[in-house]
Amino acid sequence: MDGALHSRRILVVGRESGIARAITLAVRAQGGQVVVAGRNRDKLARAYDDPGITAEDLDVTDDGSIEAFADRVGHLDHVVSTASARARGTLPELHRQDVLVSLNTKLLGPLMLAKHLAPRMDSHDRSSFVLFSGVHAFKAKVGYLGVGITNGAVDFLTRALAVELAPIRVNAVSPGVIDTGAWDAMGDDGKRQYFHAIGAANPVGRIGTVEDIAQATVFAMTNTFMTGVTLKIDGGEPLA
Repeated sequence: MDGALHSRRILVVGRESGIARAITLAVRAQGGQVVVAGRNRDKLARAYDDPGITAEDLDVTDDGSIEAFADRVGHLDHVVSTASARARGTLPELHRQDVLVSLNTKLLGPLMLAKHLAPRMDSHDRSSFVLFSGVHAFKAKVGYLGVGITNGAVDFLTRALAVELAPIRVNAVSPGVIDTGAWDAMGDDGKRQYFHAIGAANPVGRIGTVEDIAQATVFAMTNTFMTGVTLKIDGGEPLA
């Protein structure tokens, strides 16, 4: 197996399915060695049958967990954080704790990962962090206030870390509506109708796939002249 990430060691933080899984498989296709990490190491380990993928425990909301992980994992070339906790709802429906969990997971988690893992990375432009923002950082919509302010903060964090950690690169991916398990709570009919409405309105005429996001993530890792950039992989949704 050979490719743009051949012999590189990449951390992918997230679940064993959806976007994180697609990124892991895309990295392996490019020859990278992957450490998948999350709150359930056993579940992650069972999801892959590949000696090039190892699983580790990591809770991005716990500094002790991050520090212990940094001590165990050693050298890394790239860090990808897909962890998120959504605080959906209109303003009257939002609760402080839900917004704090969202910020703690998607904003402060990557911030602390950068603090503890950047010293384990070679300080040059072939090393990088890839964070995850989201379409509602750039599209205000009723019911997505908590999501939007979290993603907007990640967008700024990306640019700030790009300056702070230079020459290590820091970029972000901002997905639009992607067909993952995140929408299963809507039920089959509700999800189908929602996907149809968003896809019909998008300039590209469809919703996104996890492969769309994985491709962008690999690009962010391998383009050594790009930093401080948020890649909007959203089908043009904010334009609609």
